[in-house]
Amino acid sequence: MLFFILGLSVVIETSMPSIALYVASDGDDFWSGKLPTPDSGRTDGPFATLEKARDVIREMKENQGGKLNQQIIVYVRGGNHFLSKPLTFTPEDSGSEDFPIIYSSYPGEEAVISGGHRIEGWKQVTIEGKELYAVEIPEARDGKWFFREIWVNGQRRKRARHPNKGYLTVAEVPEVSSQTQWHEGQTGFRFHEDDLKNHKDINNAEIVAMTRWVESRLPIAEIDESERMATFSKRSVFRLEPGDPYYVENALELLDEPGEWCLDGKSGMLYYMPLPDENMDEAEVIAPVLAQLIRIEGKPEEERFVENLTFRKLTFAHNEWSLPDEQSGFSQAAIGVPGAIYGEGVQNCAFEKCTLKHLGTYGIELSRGCRFNRIERCEIFDIGAGGIKIGETTIRDNKLEQTYNITVSNCYIHDGGLVFHSAIGVWIGQSYDNLISHNHIHDFYYSGFSVGWTWGYGPALAKGNIVEYNHVHHIGVRSNGDGPILSDMAGIYTLGNQPGTVVRGNIFHDTAGFRYGGWGIYFDEGSTHIVAENNLVYRTTHGGFHQHYGKENVVRNNIFALGRDSQIQATRPEEHLSFTFEGNIVYWRSGPLSNSSNLRNIKVAFDRNLYWHEKGGGMQLGDMSWDEWHQRGMDINSVIANPKFMDVEKDDFRLSPDSPAFKLAFVPFDISEIGIH
Repeated sequence: MLFFILGLSVVIETSMPSIALYVASDGDDFWSGKLPTPDSGRTDGPFATLEKARDVIREMKENQGGKLNQQIIVYVRGGNHFLSKPLTFTPEDSGSEDFPIIYSSYPGEEAVISGGHRIEGWKQVTIEGKELYAVEIPEARDGKWFFREIWVNGQRRKRARHPNKGYLTVAEVPEVSSQTQWHEGQTGFRFHEDDLKNHKDINNAEIVAMTRWVESRLPIAEIDESERMATFSKRSVFRLEPGDPYYVENALELLDEPGEWCLDGKSGMLYYMPLPDENMDEAEVIAPVLAQLIRIEGKPEEERFVENLTFRKLTFAHNEWSLPDEQSGFSQAAIGVPGAIYGEGVQNCAFEKCTLKHLGTYGIELSRGCRFNRIERCEIFDIGAGGIKIGETTIRDNKLEQTYNITVSNCYIHDGGLVFHSAIGVWIGQSYDNLISHNHIHDFYYSGFSVGWTWGYGPALAKGNIVEYNHVHHIGVRSNGDGPILSDMAGIYTLGNQPGTVVRGNIFHDTAGFRYGGWGIYFDEGSTHIVAENNLVYRTTHGGFHQHYGKENVVRNNIFALGRDSQIQATRPEEHLSFTFEGNIVYWRSGPLSNSSNLRNIKVAFDRNLYWHEKGGGMQLGDMSWDEWHQRGMDINSVIANPKFMDVEKDDFRLSPDSPAFKLAFVPFDISEIGIH
């Protein structure tokens, strides 16, 4: 359908009868919203806010007896649309299956839904020989607006940081004793000589310390240089250990590199050292104000859902969420950090070709009671936490409150964990029958996927999840060489009993753990009845596959290549069959086939695999030789032979036609199917 308005033609992206409304930064909420631009007399034109468009649609529905008789499209004109509060949708804002409601960028323009605020009025100052720009933020003095992120001309800028690159390491932790448990945190540590200084504004700063698989954000209470002791006003999430990496940020004395900034919470002054040739009189500087941009609030327990809304080609940007005063972080996956777009009781809604960028949180979170929703062809990047959260940590008995049948496909999720380093590319909690397909995920400090939220064999809802044809890389270590700083991660990480969950046709590569745990596929505590098949895993620090403990998992027809320390690992002996490992190709250059010390006591089934160590040998499995392994009935029909990949040096793991793997019934999978299509 083609609309002609005041000589302008607008393509409406539908063939069904439609009503078009418009929102523009130069609009007015007292206008009709039916024109894409103001008329010549400025008596009518687009709305100024999305809230007004939403409310007008509510009125339309009420006037039609609560039902729509036409599709409605809200076109948002290009530029920044700054929100003063999250834009909220309730069941009253639903479309219908026949007549959905679409919120879309105007054709050919980028509409940015922003939770930020422009910072203007910069003045040049010289402080201790540094040429800086400064502006007063009065709200920072009383804690009403204290932020950890800014964007200048569309690029994230780094808080003043020491060291500028890389990390310092903990020297000692005096609070730790032989009775201290690993999950007990500390309020201080001893640093190495000259690593930290007692700067005059050091109480503005915080230390970000990494241990195991989490980060702790620790406001500095005191730096004692003579004792080399740093003391915090919060307790770390887990026990810190000598050698753990950390950095310190947000002190004026640390501001020593162009592109850095800091915010003094006492004086309310924001300082910035511009890049060369950066004109601060013309620069657009945006700092986040809101924690969330969109809230979609159904009431699933009452069977009242928000339905049939589509968000298309919109950009969402500039938000931030802060930890509670008493908390320094989370026990895993930055789980408490919300999504910039948050939904509960959401049904048959879609996010199509949207961009989520310059965020301080997760991108999209579909929490309690969400089902049959789609996130397709979206790009999520430059994010403080992770990409997408599906489900909850809570097991809901009422099916109306359970989350299931969410599709995430053909999305590009990258450059995350920039504030909350332990965040996940795509996290699935107590949620089932979801499809995660054809996505490209990279550059996270922690795992690409995390599926499940039950430790051990207790009740769990994460079943029937399909993770297929995704390309996941530079996990733990980023593509610029930064990291690893965390441990115990993987391209995909799973927990709990998951019948019907399948991990297939994915590529996982360049995964690195700090102390341990840079794996490709990681079945952690209680992972049960999961199938991993037809995956390609290569260049991992600690192995292609690891199972901590679980029951009757199947690992078949995969390629595991170029693990650094080991190739295959298993940890905990149990009475039942832990996993079956069959029809796989394992290819490596360093380390043993397995360095698992308990492998002798773990019940596993290995057969029809092909193994090849480039330099020969390397067939050690824990404390067992290859002959001892055979004597235990393992790998009876397996072979040690060169699989004849096309070109390992170019990451081409296709098999030559005469590969001996074919004699073991290895079925080649089409690598071209993997990634965004």
